[in-house]
Amino acid sequence: MENMKIIGITGGVGAGKTQVLSYIEAHYRCRIVRADEAAHLLYEPGQECYQKLVGLLGQQILNEDNTINKAKMAEIIFQDQKLLEDVNQIVHPAVKKYILEQIAYEREKGDQDYFFIEAALLIEEQYDKIADELWYIHSDVAVRERRLAESRHYSAQKTADIMRGQLSEDEFRKHCKVVISNNGNLEETYEQIQHIMGD
Repeated sequence: MENMKIIGITGGVGAGKTQVLSYIEAHYRCRIVRADEAAHLLYEPGQECYQKLVGLLGQQILNEDNTINKAKMAEIIFQDQKLLEDVNQIVHPAVKKYILEQIAYEREKGDQDYFFIEAALLIEEQYDKIADELWYIHSDVAVRERRLAESRHYSAQKTADIMRGQLSEDEFRKHCKVVISNNGNLEETYEQIQHIMGD
């Protein structure tokens, strides 16, 4: 389908991107690819990133069945900025290639109206070159802090550290054509989506 629209969705940690995408998935003809899930797929033995990551980080990141232990890997790379950058240089291009392949596949198949890409680093990784438009899911900081404490049991310190590493609200707004406010009233959030989708 030539006119399948490609939309990138981003937002800070705890903004509720999953809620928004779940609603879209249930109500529209679309395919959704989440960049972190795509990365986990590419970590599997025999997939694109597996050998490179084991080569870079060593056997210590492997489980007994030779799959990559993601928690162990995260622990190692987040203590070492250089390693983190090296891992990102392996993973990010592979994820983007995978997403482009999936877009081509869906275009060929021709039965979706939309293709959504959800990625934390949508703007930094220049997905605006792939997507027709970028959407920013916005929630107030206090709402995000509460959500992360309740759903992921993050401490205030952990949440603050993650938020510090993400783009500012101004940066998100500057790059994204559409802003969806998601502060807890899901009906309001869904109405915004319906309005944007032209329902």
